Amino acid sequence: MRKARLFFGGIILVLGAAALVLLPQQASSQGAGNAAQSPNAEPVPAFHNAPPTGPLPDTLSPSLFQDALAQNAYTLAARVKKVLYQQPCYCHCDRSQGHGSLLDCFTGHHAAVCGTCEREAFYSYEQTQKGKTPAQIREGIERGDWEKMDVTKYQTLLPQK
Repeated sequence: MRKARLFFGGIILVLGAAALVLLPQQASSQGAGNAAQSPNAEPVPAFHNAPPTGPLPDTLSPSLFQDALAQNAYTLAARVKKVLYQQPCYCHCDRSQGHGSLLDCFTGHHAAVCGTCEREAFYSYEQTQKGKTPAQIREGIERGDWEKMDVTKYQTLLPQK
């Protein structure tokens, strides 16, 4: 009897996980940027089309993390919250965790264990420093430019401002 319950419990767990992966993406209630998609392209993850109209939640304190890469990602994310609010996250946490934008990854512990979130935040910060708009940064993220980020320079703690 116990083996049967474990067997069926396992089947339910596998089916539930499969459903999460296979369910169509839900667009963010603030708007998702899927306008210029080809029919075979994967939908762009959730993001906000415009800057926030109210205050944004705080990102977690970098001091909560031991890893220098995570500390630096959270440090820089806090500096460009309005930009991250307008960016998609290609780890697809909008599907798995209900995130509405890249900023949501940094209001919890998720980004500390996700290289995609960290690279996109570093990319967003660097592009902001170069004067790019959130829309231009989003175009780069959608092209996959964040994947080319050399994160070795972020493996040493940045000076705090």
